[in-house]
Amino acid sequence: MYTLKALGFVFLLILTPYVQSTEQTPTHVNTVERFVAAFNAQDSGAMASLVADDIEWLSIVNNEISVEAKGKTNLVESMDAYFKSCPTCRSELSEMISTASRVSAIELASWQGKNAASSQRAISVYEFSGGLITRVYYFAAEK
Repeated sequence: MYTLKALGFVFLLILTPYVQSTEQTPTHVNTVERFVAAFNAQDSGAMASLVADDIEWLSIVNNEISVEAKGKTNLVESMDAYFKSCPTCRSELSEMISTASRVSAIELASWQGKNAASSQRAISVYEFSGGLITRVYYFAAEK
């Protein structure tokens, strides 16, 4: 009986550091949530802190893929220009799913138009390596 309790205790000691380190490590979903929160705050610097140096932002429309930004510096410049052109633009994440290296979400974009508030839904896929976003695939909103 004593040996079984001792074995159980040793097992807990071995497992405890793993459980603690796993809980303290942010998940990819958390990173995407922080990225979108930085977008909503129009903080391109905070967005840049969550991406790899060689980040690629790809827009997919029908059968065409265009590179919106390539590299962290280019992403910051693109976002700063975008924020100036659309100061009311915001994004909300919904229906997120995650695999080992990707997070997919439906994003609800909203903004104030000339005459009324507008919104649209699109699908995004965030790809990760080393805990950082390395690629974003943004599928255009359906018309």
